[in-house]
Amino acid sequence: MEQSFKVESGDFTKAGAVSSTVKRTLKQLGLDSKIIKRVVVALFEAEVNVIAHSYGGTIDFSIDTSCITLFITDTGPGIPDLDKAMQEGWSTATEQIREMGYGAGMRLPNMKNNADRLDIYTKEGDHTEIKMVFNI
Repeated sequence: MEQSFKVESGDFTKAGAVSSTVKRTLKQLGLDSKIIKRVVVALFEAEVNVIAHSYGGTIDFSIDTSCITLFITDTGPGIPDLDKAMQEGWSTATEQIREMGYGAGMRLPNMKNNADRLDIYTKEGDHTEIKMVFNI
């Protein structure tokens, strides 16, 4: 099973829409609630990052008998310092984003803590690709 979603930059009114849809799908498939929680937490973090820090992107979701895979691809501008971005509390969020309750610097660390596998490609001035795998 595969699904693909478009995520628009700056549209915080839709933050959580993709993760909610994936959550419903996983519940309908009867997956363990602990796995669903891990997937939804990590996906929500990725979804908000695309909204807050990119020019937009896509989220591709697939599931087979052994794992759930999420591919998140944005259209830029890339992460200037991935090592810093992986540190809890480090954020490049604007004041406006922080006023909405986002920007605590936990998105990438939460993705890492919830996924069984996290691969990130990013290049400043280019784009970011994230692959998360969750074993079933």
